[in-house]
Amino acid sequence: MKNLLLGHRRLIGFIVLAVFFALVPLWVDSPYYIDLLIVLMINAVLAMTFVMLLRTGLISLCVAAFWGIGAYSSAVLSLKAGLSFWACLPLSTIITAVAALIIGYVIIRNAGFTFVIMTTVLAMLFVTVVGNIQWLGAYNGISNIPAPDPIDLGALGSIVFDSKVDFFYLGLILFVIVILVINAFYASWAGRAWNAIGLNPRLAQSMGVNVFRYRLMSFVVGCAIAGLMGSFYAHYQTFIIPTAFNLFPKTIYIQVFAVLGGVGYATLGPIVGAGLLSLFNELFSGFEEYSIIIVGVLVLVVVVFLPRGLLSLGEIPARIRDWRSRPGGGGGSSTKVAREPDTPPGEAAGSGSP
Repeated sequence: MKNLLLGHRRLIGFIVLAVFFALVPLWVDSPYYIDLLIVLMINAVLAMTFVMLLRTGLISLCVAAFWGIGAYSSAVLSLKAGLSFWACLPLSTIITAVAALIIGYVIIRNAGFTFVIMTTVLAMLFVTVVGNIQWLGAYNGISNIPAPDPIDLGALGSIVFDSKVDFFYLGLILFVIVILVINAFYASWAGRAWNAIGLNPRLAQSMGVNVFRYRLMSFVVGCAIAGLMGSFYAHYQTFIIPTAFNLFPKTIYIQVFAVLGGVGYATLGPIVGAGLLSLFNELFSGFEEYSIIIVGVLVLVVVVFLPRGLLSLGEIPARIRDWRSRPGGGGGSSTKVAREPDTPPGEAAGSGSP
């Protein structure tokens, strides 16, 4: 039984986390804190997409831009085309994926620093272009985005989506689906190829891995997931503006969520990072002018002393034991090699006098 639990501890931990989130509204009745949890789930998913690209050696600064593409696509489809949320959600995800495929085909060929610059320009262009299109509301944004259509459950009643709790459970369902999809990719050949590319792209290519194709796949999947959450965000807020998807501070915070929790933990790291930073912003809500400075110092401390993130705290005891067990380590026994005393040149070591 113990071996069974250890072999499925990741799945068990995921189930426990999902059940915990599902029970939160039972003892938290404040709409403010429910809203905080919804935003936390959105931020965690966006950070997961950043980690997905980072696994292939790509540092993307345009996650928020594709989040915005999903949000604006869903808003336009619902207001201009008259589609329901349940049609807008998959369509906006597909639109975002197609946009990522076209853009990624061009910019992913230039990996490294060039890719970082291109995604930075893309993030700034999105806000500027959308902000100057009157049809999209320009910088005034789009308002009156309809909520999801009610779900009829027959004898059990219907879900009307007129409260934050209803949106919380909808967001939780999307949150769980995204985690399952991401973990499925990591467990597949694609995930193993991503890890190989992240470690050494030239070596991976010499082993038969198509680096460009798998990087493009990672880019499209990550952006599509961001677009999915953008659609949910638009219908939850019922109002969106271009500056909500700006490079700073949104994209920067997405990276902070990932780094703070630990980029080595594909799903749990972003959840922990987003949760702790959300709690931090809540505790220091009265000191907003200093929050950026404090967050920066916190990230620097984590990067220097815990380069694998806060989740690597559990690895410290094992590292200490490993250090102590090494020859010459603190508390460990060191083995000294005995050697012969120095002998004059021409004499064999250990030879006696006649």
